[in-house]
Amino acid sequence: MTSLHNRHIKPLILAGLDGKNWHLQDYVARGGYQSLKRILDEKIPPEQVIAELKASSLRGRGGAGFPTGLKWSFMPRQFPGQKYLVCNTDEGEPGTFKDRDIIRYNPHALIEGMAIGAYAMGITVGYNYIHGEIFADYDRFEEALEEARAANMLGDRIHGSDFSFQLYAFHGYGAYICGEETALLESLEGKKGQPRFKPPFPASFGLYGKPTTINNTETFAAVPFVLAMGGEAYAALGKPNNGGTKIFSMSGDVAKPGNYEVPMGTPFATLLELAGGMRDGKKIKAVIPGGSSMPVLTGDVMMATDMDYDSIAKAGSMLGSGAVIVMDETRCMVKSLLRLSYFYFEESCGQCTPCREGTGWLYRMVHRIENGQGRPDDLDMLNAVADGIQGRTICALGDAAAMPVRAFIKNFRAEFEYHIEHKHCLVPTYL
Repeated sequence: MTSLHNRHIKPLILAGLDGKNWHLQDYVARGGYQSLKRILDEKIPPEQVIAELKASSLRGRGGAGFPTGLKWSFMPRQFPGQKYLVCNTDEGEPGTFKDRDIIRYNPHALIEGMAIGAYAMGITVGYNYIHGEIFADYDRFEEALEEARAANMLGDRIHGSDFSFQLYAFHGYGAYICGEETALLESLEGKKGQPRFKPPFPASFGLYGKPTTINNTETFAAVPFVLAMGGEAYAALGKPNNGGTKIFSMSGDVAKPGNYEVPMGTPFATLLELAGGMRDGKKIKAVIPGGSSMPVLTGDVMMATDMDYDSIAKAGSMLGSGAVIVMDETRCMVKSLLRLSYFYFEESCGQCTPCREGTGWLYRMVHRIENGQGRPDDLDMLNAVADGIQGRTICALGDAAAMPVRAFIKNFRAEFEYHIEHKHCLVPTYL
């Protein structure tokens, strides 16, 4: 796999996986659990582990992109009571399917990463909250947990040390809102999955009111590789402020949809080539670069953009979870936005009035335009409603509903205007 500057690099998390070699002995054969064993054998200070994470420029792979080492440093080390570590595998963002592949094909990388995180933050209990619609993957992770416990890579006095860490899987309920970290905590406590007001933040008041650190599946799975090669070497794989490799979920109108792990900063054109290029040789029209909630960009803009947090932001969108949804010239942008608007209308938890009411208004107006009943002032009204939602809700679901509307209208306004004026689609044929 060719990376930046003609350097050759193999994937880290997805390296050598064939669908069958997920067991503990396979992971150990690939060098697994060596980072955890070295930390425990050499009694490496927790502060040094966190320093390596900071040096790596590893940023949260779930969407926010917050520096992992900095987040870990927020955990109060001298807190006298129980503290918790939580993995967010509630992968509900349309277009995102990387985390389920990690727990399906390389679950022990996640387990080791969580154990290292627990050691670094002085935590003894952790949970992996797994999306409620991936039953087989949940069972696979449970099997991996049993293997790790049997090998004393989890449990009491891990690897003969004084460090103990209990890790459990938790089956979610398939609600998109539970991907928001505080809604996840509410669900984990057995309550309705609704976001909490912040502050207080989970680092001070998290699960059961105790200090809690929450990271994404891919983030934890990258940790053993950071410790194995060293923070600076991991950072050098990517770009400044964008360390390491990233798994991108390529879907839509590409020849070979799937997960591709490449260095941060890889050009989108290279990533598209890895995915076999455009399906049936059609022209690229639009790309949502980070999951359905991120602003859509035109194909021309994406073809000149690199895949890292800063480059995507400069282009006018966000890297998000790394779910890249590619649309070709046959796609109607109004119909595409209608599908997204319906999703956020259905998935709003209803706690905040702007989101509960506004998502319905967005969906109904786009539905009206798509079905030949659009009005000349609908586009201005859509933007006004989006403005009334964005930044006015407890969690980011309101923003997730508003940003696609604003971006689709901004980048494809002529297509929306044609729909309104002519009562049918500008695209001759579309699926």
